[in-house]
Amino acid sequence: MFFLKNKEVNNNKDIIKITALLIHAAKIDEHYSPKEESIIKSALLKIGVDKNELDKIIVDAKKIEEDSNQILEFTKKVKDMDEKHKIKIIETLWEIIYSNNEADIYETSLMRRLTGLLYIDSKVMGNIKEKIKNKLL
Repeated sequence: MFFLKNKEVNNNKDIIKITALLIHAAKIDEHYSPKEESIIKSALLKIGVDKNELDKIIVDAKKIEEDSNQILEFTKKVKDMDEKHKIKIIETLWEIIYSNNEADIYETSLMRRLTGLLYIDSKVMGNIKEKIKNKLL
């Protein structure tokens, strides 16, 4: 399971909100692909989500992402994650964005907003972006 600043989280509601943020990033370019969903599932497994609950979490996260008109409720849990897991989520966001080999204006705008909302230094965000970009392109 993942940690919120040294406190283990077993709450699927928190995981669903984090997943909704990942799905939001995947949908922001109006093309949610199976490749993007695979990236999301892989990231969730890496932060400790139970494989048996993965599909239900994805379904629930899609529903709340569709019903929401803002990302603040999704970013709160990521912001409170320990640094290691927060970085993993940010790397996953960039992997989703570059899964089609380019970042459009909506995707880059989302990541600029997330830099502030998640309290990530812009240099750190840029380094993560370049790391993922170099790995994928």
